[in-house]
Amino acid sequence: MIDTVKNAENTPDQEQPYRELGLKDDEYARIREILQRRPTDAELAMYSVMWSEHCSYKSSKVHLKYFGETTTDEMRSKMLAGIGENAGVVDVGDGWAVTFKVESHNHPSYVEPYQGAATGVGGIVRDILAMGARPLAVMDPLRFGRPDAADTRRVLPGIVAGVGGYGNCLGLPNIGGEVVFDESYQGNPLVNALCVGAMRVEDLHLAHASGTGNKVILYGARTGLDGIGGVSVLASETFDDSAGKRKKLPSVQVGDPFTEKVLIECSLELFEKGIVVGIQDLGGAGLSCATSELASAGDGGMHVYLERVPLRATGMTPAEILSSESQERMCAVVEPGNVEAFMEVCRKWDVIATEIGEVTDGDRLVITYHGEVVVDVPPRTVAHEGPVYHRPIQRPADQDELQANTPDSLPRPENLLELVKTMAASPNLASKKWVTQQYDRYVRGNTVLAQPSDGGMIRIDEETHRGVALSTDCNGRYTKLDPYEGAKLALAEAYRNVAATGATPVAVTNCLNFGSPEDPGVMWQFEQAVKGLADGCAELGIPVTGGNVSFYNQTGSTAILPTPVVGVLGVIDDVRRRIPTGIGAEAGETLLLLGETREEFGGSEWAHHVHGHLGGLPPKVDLQREKLLGQVLVAGSRDGMVSAAHDLSEGGLAQALVETCLIGETGARVFLEGDLFTALFSESAGRVLVAVPRTEEQRFTDMCTARALPWRKVGVVDPESNALEIQGLGELPLDELREAWEGTLPALFD
Repeated sequence: MIDTVKNAENTPDQEQPYRELGLKDDEYARIREILQRRPTDAELAMYSVMWSEHCSYKSSKVHLKYFGETTTDEMRSKMLAGIGENAGVVDVGDGWAVTFKVESHNHPSYVEPYQGAATGVGGIVRDILAMGARPLAVMDPLRFGRPDAADTRRVLPGIVAGVGGYGNCLGLPNIGGEVVFDESYQGNPLVNALCVGAMRVEDLHLAHASGTGNKVILYGARTGLDGIGGVSVLASETFDDSAGKRKKLPSVQVGDPFTEKVLIECSLELFEKGIVVGIQDLGGAGLSCATSELASAGDGGMHVYLERVPLRATGMTPAEILSSESQERMCAVVEPGNVEAFMEVCRKWDVIATEIGEVTDGDRLVITYHGEVVVDVPPRTVAHEGPVYHRPIQRPADQDELQANTPDSLPRPENLLELVKTMAASPNLASKKWVTQQYDRYVRGNTVLAQPSDGGMIRIDEETHRGVALSTDCNGRYTKLDPYEGAKLALAEAYRNVAATGATPVAVTNCLNFGSPEDPGVMWQFEQAVKGLADGCAELGIPVTGGNVSFYNQTGSTAILPTPVVGVLGVIDDVRRRIPTGIGAEAGETLLLLGETREEFGGSEWAHHVHGHLGGLPPKVDLQREKLLGQVLVAGSRDGMVSAAHDLSEGGLAQALVETCLIGETGARVFLEGDLFTALFSESAGRVLVAVPRTEEQRFTDMCTARALPWRKVGVVDPESNALEIQGLGELPLDELREAWEGTLPALFD
């Protein structure tokens, strides 16, 4: 029997499984107060998914407001669309707009690695498409538990295959990302996915249902039983140690990239013909999200005829149809006179399209099923007026002890040359080629830079060669030691990586991955990280355009390292002047280290890999220095003064030297001063290693000196040696280094 509104009014005391759907007692009571009756099964399903942590941001809203409070008018002027839209959009010049966003698909990827990761890519691509843009490239910041753990060997290959399988089938290059290992991610890997797209400024589309009488059209794949409960239950639960990997399979979506590819081309033609008033992709919360958000953002109500929804499973209830997170679906609002033209485009692309409702002149979202009213709600209460929690916040009792446990007393090795090779082979610093070779990085022919470059770069205009660069970064150990400074350091590294390509950083997206919000210590980490990121963006003068919060990332009571992944977008007016990461084969080029090196090892990769140590304070971050460094790099790119650049981060100068030599397949001779251990392995921020042609050395160093940017000559390019030689220590043949650097992941996962 279908639970109708009339039946709900007549059976006020009927028990409902709201707790099983993730709702608290007071949340259920509030729903009854809003409706002045008990909800129907379908309404309960809608509220449960839309009021989930994943969709409503109920524990993070009060803190996320700080991004708006710290955004200046000048920063805001750079955005065409920002927080609250499907994705952020910035004007990048010449009439072009770029949209980008990063989101999480963590828990589904633990339960079913391939489909969890694949549908994470598919969902973020549709967010970009929904803004009116052509998706151009993807990136994948990934984090796993111990690399030698059995469960890591279960989830990592499937997740990598899912990211590659979906993106490759779409024909979207994967231009960068991260692969990080830490025991805290054991049983709770992080799968964050970023997509970037481009459009002409006038082609921007927003998610709203306006115009009484306009039709609501659902198009794309049929609706099935997959993904039900994905956001209300799966995304808001922690995993305990006994959770079987098959336990929650019904909550994981199943993707079809070939359907999505056709959906992309169909949507772009619809946009080109100008026959779409508003549009929303169907991802988390499915039709519940699309209908309530479109109606809430519009100027009227909406009536949906649920029996018209094309299904691929028999016997689905209204609640299941509304909650399904089946992939590759979009919802559009179209003027009546354009409906046939809309359908004609869909027929051309063989895309299923069905008129399922219309915009009304009321203020209610009404959904009927075979003539019976199963939903009658104020749409804003579903989409935008969910619970707001002021969770308890408390600095962890052991935070002082953690910071006091500095790495100063850790024994330092005598054989530094051997340590260079050991660190290069450590899982976090080793080449990620085993992963990236499963991705198509150059499909469509517009990829300019891709992993292992500091940042990915894509051409958006083939005539002018205008392009954008992107990088995602975060060191969870830094954030654990000091969440405020750790978030700033993540921002600084992503900013520096983009600048190291020759692009000017202009905007930020983020994916804030944390443990349970019901833990006051986790909420302290979250609050501090948000403030650090927002204050950092204000200091750099670049806006946060949007992002994602992912809570409940923990196994039992053990939370992951706080991991606020930061993505930075940069603009370059001509990709032909990009700066590569690897040094070239021109003999005698000068290697310069820009920035200051201090004895900073708190949270360092050396302390982590060699000693299993985490303690002390993270490196100091000076964002004004980062901004100056970025300006110098962009000027060096523009004026042809820099032939290669590589930022210094995890592993310090030693790792930067190893990578720039191996990527460029060229040797170098290095001469350092002072304490060689600190010079090689410190992780001080605000540093970049650059190669400068001999003819440009004086001009470049004069520019650095004039701008008060510290620099030091640390070596020369020596292609004849086929080795990395460090004066006073000896030399490491490049073949030997490459074997160490590239051999780790294949040995673990092949």
